[in-house]
Amino acid sequence: MFTGIVQGVGKIIKIVDHDKLRTIQVELPHHLTKNIAIGASIANDGCCLTVTQVTANSVNFDIMQETLAITTLGNKKAGDFVNIERSARYGDEVGGHIMSGHISCTAKIKNIMTTATNCTMRLEMPLVFMKYVLYKGFIGIDGASLTVGEVKNNQFLIHLIPETLAITTLKYKREGDCVNIEIDSQTQAIVDTVERIIAMREDRN
Repeated sequence: MFTGIVQGVGKIIKIVDHDKLRTIQVELPHHLTKNIAIGASIANDGCCLTVTQVTANSVNFDIMQETLAITTLGNKKAGDFVNIERSARYGDEVGGHIMSGHISCTAKIKNIMTTATNCTMRLEMPLVFMKYVLYKGFIGIDGASLTVGEVKNNQFLIHLIPETLAITTLKYKREGDCVNIEIDSQTQAIVDTVERIIAMREDRN
């Protein structure tokens, strides 16, 4: 379980591709290296990965083909940066919203608008997921818990304050880049339940 509060930025220092499997080695910020055990879960750009090897300042992860196919991790290369969040512990403050680290899809950044105090991004993603994207609702963008702005057709806005830009990789994003999306699980459950009830009532009629 994660909270969507990015704790630091890691650097991919090595990638080894195997048959239908990729191993990445990520150098972590010093404050995130304590008490990491093999088997621990750490979110990389919002994707929950399992630690397979630990060194003094880095960890290894094995990524399956399906994960590579539906997330941005399949396009990463050595030298790239990823948002890092270690798994939440019971009793921790939930500053964002509860996230699983299971990526739903990716979204493309269509437009970036910046001012002296904030940054607004317009993102586009598959229409099938847009029913879960609600104005003022939660969404996970590369592991960061953010509030949804305007929603129209298959696009929506997110507004980024300077603090979010300072502590995440979102400051490096450019128009045309893709980001990992995790749909808010509570929103998805409500929407799917309502749709199921409506369909049952229509079947009775």
